[in-house]
Amino acid sequence: MATPQTGIFALGTMSHAHLELDRLPDADAGELVRLVASLREPRTTIGGVNLVAGFRPELWARMAPGGSPAGLSGFNEPMVGADGYILPATQHDVVVWLAGAAYDVVFDVSLAVISALASHATLAHEVVGWPYHRDLDLTGFIDGSENPTLVEAATVATIEAGAPGEGGSVLLLQQWEHDAAAWIALPTAQQEQVIGRRKLDSEELDPKPDTSHVASTDQDRFGKIFRRNIGYGTLTQHGTIFVGFSRDRDRLDAMLESMAATGGGPRDQLTVFTQAVTGAYYFVPASEALAMFAGEPQG
Repeated sequence: MATPQTGIFALGTMSHAHLELDRLPDADAGELVRLVASLREPRTTIGGVNLVAGFRPELWARMAPGGSPAGLSGFNEPMVGADGYILPATQHDVVVWLAGAAYDVVFDVSLAVISALASHATLAHEVVGWPYHRDLDLTGFIDGSENPTLVEAATVATIEAGAPGEGGSVLLLQQWEHDAAAWIALPTAQQEQVIGRRKLDSEELDPKPDTSHVASTDQDRFGKIFRRNIGYGTLTQHGTIFVGFSRDRDRLDAMLESMAATGGGPRDQLTVFTQAVTGAYYFVPASEALAMFAGEPQG
């Protein structure tokens, strides 16, 4: 079995940076992949920085034919719900996710990454994240209650041995901005109806409302994923960076379609209080597949 990139499963990091880059016009795609593959995770006495790299699925498929699931594509078109609610498509060519013990080291590595790729790619979007009270998101509810354990996570998040792209993962990356004023104005009991869980202990409501977030993204229905969500933002403009890893794209699509109610009916009530402002799919190749591209400049 090929080895997934270890940073996917490196829990407990306190500072995060998600860097999305676009290939420069006329830049060689193969050389860009080589530069990304040649990035190294620093090891220091004050805590290392984990680095996870992924690519627009079409770009990786071009460079590594048969090295990813057949037909895997980026988030190339907006997803439109029955009432006109839109999940935007903001696909880029490369993603580099850095996570470390403190933001100073993450910042330094971010600068080094941008410098290393500058000849072939430009930074298109950057968002910095941080955990909120250990395991809460900025709604005040526990995030990741249905996440698999680390023992189970690799099976959920990575492609099985023998399949195209084995050891790799499909990443859905979205930035969700909260309507903080509207959310805070809701009494706790109404917030719980929206989420579908109790705020204090994260127990599911019984029965859970059909339009609750828990019901709309039920992993027993759609399949398990492994989430590494994190908070971001300022006092007046903040929300959640959704970082979802899966062995296939279908289950991620199905959850989004359910939230947006693309087939009609009421959408996830959480979407009344939060709006996706970005949306991209990336293929995160196994460590061995990525390493094959590292080395001397091509050509």
